[in-house]
Amino acid sequence: MNALKLEDRQKKNTDVETVISIASWKRLKSNQHLMCRVFSELGLSLNDEKVMDTYEQLSRYGAIAA
Repeated sequence: MNALKLEDRQKKNTDVETVISIASWKRLKSNQHLMCRVFSELGLSLNDEKVMDTYEQLSRYGAIAA
């Protein structure tokens, strides 16, 4: 829980404690893990700009908007 709160603050570039959705973070991490596996199986690199854009968009799929 504390690690998620720290990561949330780093993403938002703030030191102020904010309310976070554990369900959204769980969805985000699950999506990222799945996409890393799929992209790896397809031989796609996350260093490719198009792949990274898709990765960023789909990471938030199903998460509660901030």
